[in-house]
Amino acid sequence: MTPATPTLLKIDFVSDIVCPWCAIGLAALAQAAERLAGQVRLDWHFQPFELNPGMGPEGEDLFEHLAAKYGSTPEQLRQMHAQIGARGAALGFTFSERRTRIYNTFDAHRLLHWLEVEGTGEQRLALQRALFASYFTDGENPGEHAVLLRLVARLGLDEARARAVLQSQEYTDAVRQQQAFYQGQGIHSVPAVIINERHLIQGGQPVEVFEQALRQIAAQQA
Repeated sequence: MTPATPTLLKIDFVSDIVCPWCAIGLAALAQAAERLAGQVRLDWHFQPFELNPGMGPEGEDLFEHLAAKYGSTPEQLRQMHAQIGARGAALGFTFSERRTRIYNTFDAHRLLHWLEVEGTGEQRLALQRALFASYFTDGENPGEHAVLLRLVARLGLDEARARAVLQSQEYTDAVRQQQAFYQGQGIHSVPAVIINERHLIQGGQPVEVFEQALRQIAAQQA
C-alpha cells in the first residue's frame, strides 16, 4: 500500500528577531510539526515585524529599554525573564544572561527576505533559528553585518550574495511593504502564525496548541 503524502501547509511566521516569545513560538511550532511528521509538512515563510523600527545601530540597554517602553519594575522584569527562560528550556532553547542589549533588526529581515525570494523553506527556517540563537543565546547583535555573514556561512548559504544584499539597499522596499501589509491585516503583536493565509494563531503557544491546529487544518484540507 502506498503511504499517504503529507499534507502541505503554508506557514507565514510574522516575527522579530529580538522578540523572545517569537523564539518560543517557533520552537513550539517546529516541535508540533515533528510530532506530525509523515502527516503534515510545513512550507516556511518568515515575515518581518520590527518591535523598534526607529532604534539606532548601537542599540539600547535591554532592561532600561523595557522599563521605559512598558513601565515595568525591576521585579516584574525579573519575573518575566524567569518565565521566558523556563519556557525556552522546556523547548530546548537557551535564553542566556549574555543578552543585555536590544538592537535594530532591519538588515536581518532583509536577509530573510532574500531567502524568501531566492531560497527554500528549509533555508529560511535554518536562518531564522540561527538568528534567534545568535541573539538570545549568544548575545550577539543581529544588526551587525559580520554577525549576519558568519551565520550565513555557517549554514552553507551564499555568503557573497548575502554580502551584496547587506551592502546595498536591496529588499529594503520589499521588507517595508511586507511590514505594512501585515500591520494592515491587524497584526500588531508577534509572533503571529498564519496557516494557509487563513488561520491565525497569536503568541508563543504550547506545542500542543500548534499540534492540534495543524492536525485540524490538515484534516480540513484533505
